[in-house]
Amino acid sequence: MKVGIPRGLLYDQFHPFFTRFFTELGAELVISPQTNKSILDAGVQYCVDEACLPVKVFHGHVCHLRDRCDLVFIPRIMQLYKGEYICPKFCGLPEMVTNSIPGLPEVISHPVYATTMARLRQWAMASACPITRDRRRVKSALEAAVDEQSRFRTGYHDQGYPIKVALAGHPYNLYDTFINMNIKKKLNNLGVGVITEEFAGGEDTAQEVRALFKKPFWTFARKTYGFIAALASKKHVQGVVYISSFACGIDSVIIELVRDRIKDFPMLVLKIDEHTGEAGVDTRVEAFADMLERSCKHESDHSPYGQCLYSCKSPV
Repeated sequence: MKVGIPRGLLYDQFHPFFTRFFTELGAELVISPQTNKSILDAGVQYCVDEACLPVKVFHGHVCHLRDRCDLVFIPRIMQLYKGEYICPKFCGLPEMVTNSIPGLPEVISHPVYATTMARLRQWAMASACPITRDRRRVKSALEAAVDEQSRFRTGYHDQGYPIKVALAGHPYNLYDTFINMNIKKKLNNLGVGVITEEFAGGEDTAQEVRALFKKPFWTFARKTYGFIAALASKKHVQGVVYISSFACGIDSVIIELVRDRIKDFPMLVLKIDEHTGEAGVDTRVEAFADMLERSCKHESDHSPYGQCLYSCKSPV
């Protein structure tokens, strides 16, 4: 039994869990390649126009797997934390894909509620049915998958750069180098290091979220707001680079909340879609890095220590 796993959306964060689970069940995995132009073109062809770029890319990954597997796994990730939900597009992702791409094999799309082990077991039993109905084997596969995921670490935390920025946005915008045109490499080449939310202080971010008049309903909103607000308020970074998908409803709210919180703290918002040109991104990133460099030099000139005031601070 060949199970196809699309390398899109939250694959970079949860691939240890899903790949280990299906491997332990005895399935042969077929994983789509890194995002490329042909995958993007296929996604744009089959996906509805109103969808954001990452969802279109996900369609392209599924299209690549269409004739290469017996089952396609389309994770319907609903909850990662109690009282919060993922982007609403995740809730209807399987229906969106199956109604847009003809000729798909059987789809595994049972809802994923990762709030308790009991709910994860429900997902595991339902998802394993096309492969095996051996409950002991499924239980063992789930335990191995949870253990694999618990040992997995992701994120960026550059060291040794005179300037550092918070790289923020939904994970699939940050870690898919084709979607973001390898923004980390661009910044590094300009002498700018990056840090992502995985390396921010947990208590500092939680404190910022608690100060809001209402707890964010979306997990990505809570994490992104707390991360940016904490690092900007404590001057752990000199700026923020926010990667946002055009037409993302959650980002439209979070960006305004962040701007209201950090005021005039330097922040570059890069809106991306399938029409975004790399030359335009390069120009904006270079201008932002140049501004940060001049600001840091100004701080150094006015510091009695003769160095950038921010360069010695770190959240960890």
